[in-house]
Amino acid sequence: MTSFSRTRATGLLSGLAAGLLFAGSAMAQEVTLTVHHFLGPKAPAQADFLEPWAASIEEASEGRIAIEIYPSMSLGGKPPELYAQARDGVADIVWTLLGYTPGSFPRSEVFELPTVHQGSALATSLAIQDVMDQLAEDFADTHPLLIYAHAGQALHMVEVPVRSLADVAGKKLRIPSRSGAMLIEAWGAQPVGMPVPDLPQALSKGAVDGALIPFEISLPLKTHEMVKSVTIGADGRRFGTSVFIFTMNKERYESLPDDLRAIIDEHSGIALAAEIGALWDEVEKPGYDATVAAGNEIIELSPEAQAEFDAKAAEVEARWIEEANAQGLDGAALVEAAKAAVDRHSN
Repeated sequence: MTSFSRTRATGLLSGLAAGLLFAGSAMAQEVTLTVHHFLGPKAPAQADFLEPWAASIEEASEGRIAIEIYPSMSLGGKPPELYAQARDGVADIVWTLLGYTPGSFPRSEVFELPTVHQGSALATSLAIQDVMDQLAEDFADTHPLLIYAHAGQALHMVEVPVRSLADVAGKKLRIPSRSGAMLIEAWGAQPVGMPVPDLPQALSKGAVDGALIPFEISLPLKTHEMVKSVTIGADGRRFGTSVFIFTMNKERYESLPDDLRAIIDEHSGIALAAEIGALWDEVEKPGYDATVAAGNEIIELSPEAQAEFDAKAAEVEARWIEEANAQGLDGAALVEAAKAAVDRHSN
């Protein structure tokens, strides 16, 4: 069991307040690193990932590294600015999404396509590690700690239940990413872009008819209290996924002593991907259960309806490849490599 797993299992950091300093002793600390993100302190991202990760770093460094976590954009700025904050050193480390800066990560967004992601955060997160050498240029101006995916998008609807493609036509839907916008457009619906913390207000005021989000965000944002139905694909499939960025300011990383840099490395990349991928599959269940308990109808597409949605997903893939090629990338090769990697970890 890794130190990250031990920290999660013992629950050493449950319920700690935002911005808490994870420190052994002030005398022992040599480095304090800041982590900035856009969700609240009780969201799974902080409570189940960032806090245990910070504690495992402190433990491995014997207190020489302290980590301060700042949720809810408490260091300032807006969610779309997070990646730039890591690049520019406003924060040492950020946790954010590809989709908040559309077009900035043209290779990595291949894993968000509905034809690539098969519904498992673990499989897709491990697949990303397999092809990181093909994605690395996307993150050249920071030091990536982990690039990974959540369990996938479900279609949460305020009023009209979606059982077929016709049901979604013309509806205003919150998008998670650029590829998500392509998918909603292919459905004949209207994509509405916004960071996920803005979604509750948009749902409550009728600015959107629904949203593509995973179940895990339902509890922290209470979206399960604002919708009446949720549609998923046949056999539990999802409508693509979102890719997360957990990355560090490059100069800050390179300035660390060799032994402390090695500790960061030991808690990054492939060493972390399996646990975080499994975690993001696990954290879907509480949100799913809360959605059912709130009286929401869970709709699983029929095989016939799934075929309609699959045809639109294929159109999105073709469009994505064409646009990737226009940027000088080999879109088809990226899709092929991503699909093969997801297949390896799904079987």
